Amino acid sequence: MKIDSHHHFWKYDPAEYSWMNEDMGVLKKDHVPGDLRQEIEKAGIDAVVSVQASQTLAETDALLGYAAEHDFIRGVVGWFPLAGENVSEILSGYAENPYLKGVRHVVQDEPDDRFILGEAFGRGVALLKDLNLVYDILIYERQLAASIQFVDRHPDLVFVLDHVAKPRIRDDAMEPWAELMREIAERPNVYCKLSGMATEAAWANWTEEQLIRFAEVALEAFGPNRMMFGSDWPVAKLAIDYQRWVSIVADFLAQLSEDEQSAVWGGTAMKAYNL
Repeated sequence: MKIDSHHHFWKYDPAEYSWMNEDMGVLKKDHVPGDLRQEIEKAGIDAVVSVQASQTLAETDALLGYAAEHDFIRGVVGWFPLAGENVSEILSGYAENPYLKGVRHVVQDEPDDRFILGEAFGRGVALLKDLNLVYDILIYERQLAASIQFVDRHPDLVFVLDHVAKPRIRDDAMEPWAELMREIAERPNVYCKLSGMATEAAWANWTEEQLIRFAEVALEAFGPNRMMFGSDWPVAKLAIDYQRWVSIVADFLAQLSEDEQSAVWGGTAMKAYNL
């Protein structure tokens, strides 16, 4: 089974999705399950994991609703106020939902690069293991060092590193990202998504070879059994269309054995998210 482990849905609202700036016009419209179904059917993808794009419980509820209505949506990574005083009570209300597989916070946009080490945030994250939930780490490269410390504080929790930790691909800046990727990959409870790469390059001027150089480092660090395919649709449309990204990944993975390719295309996501 081929799984897209990372995509988004939204009903566009300029206030809720204020992170979409003037250069992101292609994103400023509704993106709903019917739109994605067309893309995955063309690409031969069987199922998906929906990931939060807005830090609201309303969006989390909407994603869970979509999952209940559409059989190709196998799981949801939602948002919850992890640093809030009542987060335990809020999470308990979702504990029985079979579609909720993980939680994410938009750490990349926090002004403090060490936000992820905050005490209140850590208390919220510590609740996830008993609920069998994964935590998705959304960061830029500059937040990787703090994220390694964060992972070490929660050795029994499963983590998924989104978008290969968003290296500075547009600058061809391999270090210190590569070294830090190898370091975080030493933690066996951390998985990595092969996703969101073209948007970290120059949107209109990237090359396949440029992306592959960074993908090779991530694959070497994590190995196929801890790496999973993701499209980051529709955000990826800023730089690449769905079918092109699937084609690039297929060419890149051709170097692997059939079993290893199967892991990246779906097996790893099924294991990490308990799909």
